Amino acid sequence: MLGIRLGVVSAMVFVVVASAVDAEMLRPQARPDIVEARAVAVPDLPPAADLPETAPASASVPQSSEEQITHTPVSLTPPEIGPETNLPLPRYVSLKADEANVRRGPSLSHRIDWVFVRRGMPLQVTAEYGHWRRVVDRDGIGGWVHYALISGNRSVIVDEHMLELHRRPDPEAPVAAQLEAGVIARLDECEINWCRIAAGGYRGWVLKTALWGVDADEIRD
Repeated sequence: MLGIRLGVVSAMVFVVVASAVDAEMLRPQARPDIVEARAVAVPDLPPAADLPETAPASASVPQSSEEQITHTPVSLTPPEIGPETNLPLPRYVSLKADEANVRRGPSLSHRIDWVFVRRGMPLQVTAEYGHWRRVVDRDGIGGWVHYALISGNRSVIVDEHMLELHRRPDPEAPVAAQLEAGVIARLDECEINWCRIAAGGYRGWVLKTALWGVDADEIRD
């Protein structure tokens, strides 16, 4: 069955080239923008409520909604626990802001190495220190960002070209749409081999192996 093909918007990449300029004088580079699904003439899904990352236990701020998420990965070995949030490490989050400075260390005094410029892109938290989280993107590029710039809402990046979005978790099920590699999608539920995602106003099931931003053994209800 023919599906509906979602187009992509090219990304702008800003690269700074140095010659005799000292490395410390380089301006930070913007991380490549993630491919975006072009809007189609169907109603968009209602946005999910934002779930902020937590602050350190000593900070006088409301408890993070991320701690209330019940979609925890299923693993045979206990995960490492973050010293500030008591949440598993590593774990996946998403970028909450339109731009996020990615620093070399966990403070404002550290140099900015990168700038993430795509709201909603999935990131992996690998360490915590105070109000700061060390994160990496799909390409393993990253650094330290302030916890207020990331969210507990989950998203994924499509890693397979023309990925078929099935109406049921079955390769023989009807195809609702096709997604190009690089599209960011909202992550809903996951079974052992399949996840339901939403992008461009469409929702359906895809093989988990075609996504970045979800663990291979993760189950979500």
